[in-house]
This record gives sequence, structure tokens and C-alpha cells, in this order.
Amino acid sequence: MDTATPGRGWLLRLVLTFSFAQAAVSMARPAVSYRALALGADERAVGVITAVYALLPLLVAVPLGRRTDRGRCAPLLVAGVALITGGCALSGVADSLPAMAAWSGVMGLGHLCFVIGAQSIVARRSAPADRDRTFGHFTIGASLGQLIGPAAAGLVVSGHDGAMAATSATALLAAGALAALSYASLWRLEQRVPKDGAAAGTARDRTKAAERTSVRGILRTRGVAAGIFMSLAVLSATDILTAYLPVIGEDRGIAPATVGLLLSLRAVATVACRLVMTPMIRLVGRTALMAGSCALAGLLCAGLALPAPVWALAVMLGVLGFCLGVGQPLSMTTVVQAAPAGARSTALALRLTGNRLGQVAAPATAGLLAGLAGTAAPFAMLGVLLLGSAAVAARPKSRRSGSPRPERTTGAPRGTDGPPLPAPGDGTRATR
Repeated sequence: MDTATPGRGWLLRLVLTFSFAQAAVSMARPAVSYRALALGADERAVGVITAVYALLPLLVAVPLGRRTDRGRCAPLLVAGVALITGGCALSGVADSLPAMAAWSGVMGLGHLCFVIGAQSIVARRSAPADRDRTFGHFTIGASLGQLIGPAAAGLVVSGHDGAMAATSATALLAAGALAALSYASLWRLEQRVPKDGAAAGTARDRTKAAERTSVRGILRTRGVAAGIFMSLAVLSATDILTAYLPVIGEDRGIAPATVGLLLSLRAVATVACRLVMTPMIRLVGRTALMAGSCALAGLLCAGLALPAPVWALAVMLGVLGFCLGVGQPLSMTTVVQAAPAGARSTALALRLTGNRLGQVAAPATAGLLAGLAGTAAPFAMLGVLLLGSAAVAARPKSRRSGSPRPERTTGAPRGTDGPPLPAPGDGTRATR
């Protein structure tokens, strides 16, 4: 059954799978930008293609979350890897900007399927007290992928002057092959529920609970909206950095290989942040950590808009990567702890919907700003967005503590996605 289990073998396999899938996406996205530029795209067109990556996922995230609340998570991982593989490979053979945009959307849909399934597995199999640490370790997979992917893209695209169309296509085909390697560790991540009467009754109860919980009710639960907005801001920052650092590199004469190394440096710093997440929470508290990291990240993003030498960019991106490492795992925990137990996958899907909304609106706005005010303007926009998320993250501190409020025990048997008996501090019900 999908319970809070002490073993970590499943988590290691999930991190490895996520690393391959995220590396493929992180390699493909700069390659898509370079290939679009080679096919004649300007800054606005790059923004549109980047936004299409998130458009289709924006429409289907909540239905997929509802489906996951009622059933298994693992099939979404299998489908997600297949869509990522196909989207990357077909982007590599596309010879027009509309085709590039379409296959970018397929890639985005695959990433959404994978992430909903993976996050739901983590939420179901982690004890409430361990969720900050477990989600932090889980997102190391994303950071490792973001470390490998951009550097690999930069190395493949560089070194062949005048042949960017061909080298970017090669990078996209290689990203498709990298995504397919995810299947090597995609096994036994989710245990099957025994088909006995008690388990069937529990599954029916969970389905009914999920159906009774409205999307509006989830969003109105204290802490959910703040977690969603913080996640949106942090992911938008990561997304625009990945898509627009190649553009600003071209504008300032920075080689693609150097741009790839700068993006990988940001990812290394994010991994380092997540390895020390638990001590930082103990030291300063969850709310202060979330608000402070977003505020500093906002200032650093605004600083990227200024003309600076490569070494200064490297310093800023290293510190920025460390700050951005906080937002994703803690926003996951915030949303899961606040949401009703029978609707956690839907709540995570709403968080991803917010992410994709940001990935649609932020790149499109960034493309418009870049066209009007230059390639540095998107980074100034990110600074404003992250400072706003810091203000939102700090607001709950005056109304409640930085950690979820303990709930009263009921003595009721557990469902398939919770611990055997609710205990003080479980936090599986909405904090009201």
C-alpha cells in the first residue's frame, strides 16, 4: 500500500528517474531557443515558443490531479517519459517555428504528467514530519537534471560556427535519448493496493473525499495560495533564466558553452541548498527562509539586467541558484500539509497549474519586454515577481507559525495515502 514508509530505495529510484527526465528537458529547452534563433526567430518568437511549452499542461493539470487522487500515480510517470522523449526528438527534426512550438507543447505535457505522478508518490509515501526533507531530496533530481542538461546543450551547440541549426537539432535528439533512460529506474516506485474489501472501501472513501473537495475550497485553504504563488515565481525565474540567458549571451557575445556552464552553476548551487534544507529550517524557520530567499533572489535577478562581466554573472547566478533552491520543495510541503488528505494530488496539480500559468504568462511578457526594452528587461521583471512572492510568503507569519499547526487526533483508520493513525503534528488536514 502507498504509505509513509521508512525505506528510501523508492526515493533514490525516483530521484534518478527525475534526474534523467529533467536533464532531457533542461537540455532541450536551451536547444529549442538556439534552434528557433537559427530558424529566424526573434526575441518575441522565442518567448511565444517558450510559453507554448506550458500552454497545454495549463489546461489538463487539474483533471490529471483529480484522476491521481482517485487512483495510482505510476502510470503518469510512464506516459510522461514517453511524451518528453517524443517531444524532444520531434523538436529536433522540426523545420518551422510552428512545428517547434507544437512539439515544445508535447514536451511540456509530458513533464507535467511526470511531475504530478512523482510528487503524488512522495506525498503518499512520506511521513508528515519528513516531508520537508523528502521533498527536498526529491527536488535534487530536478537540480541534477538542470545541472547536466544546459551544460550538455551548450557543448553540443557550440564549436560549429554557422551550423547552429544542425547542432541544436543534434542536441534535441540527444535530449530525447536521455529522457528514454528514465525507464531504467522507473520500477516499483508505487506499491499496489491489495484487492480486499477493506482496501476497496478505503479507495472508495478516498474517491468520495476527493470529489467532495472543490477546487475553490482547496484554493481558499490557508497557505495553499501563498505556496502556489511562491512556486510560480520561483519556477518562472528558473524558466526564464534557462530560456533567456542564451539570448542575453548572444547579445553580449558570451559563447553558448559559457552560457551552459553558467546555467549549470546555478543548478549546482540549488543542489547544495537542498542538501542543507533541514538545518536551515531549524535555524531560521520555514516562513523566514521562504520569504528571505525569495527577496534575495529578486534582487539578484534584477542585478542580472545590469551589464556585468562573466565572473560577476557567475557569482550572481551561484547565489541566485542557492536562493531558488528553497522555493520548490517548501512550496510542495506547504501545499500538501494544508490540503485535505483526499485531495493532495489535486492541490499539487493546482500548484503545477500556477507554475504553468507563470510559464505561459512570464515568457510571453518577457518576450514583449525584450522586444521593447532589450534582452535585460525580462530579468528586471523577474526581480519584481520574486519580491512580490517574498511579501506573500511573509504574510502568514503574522497569522500563524511557519510550520503547519498540529491537528487533533481522531483515531480513525488511515487511508492509503497517510500514516496508520493521525498523530499530533500530522498536519494532513487543512489548517483553518
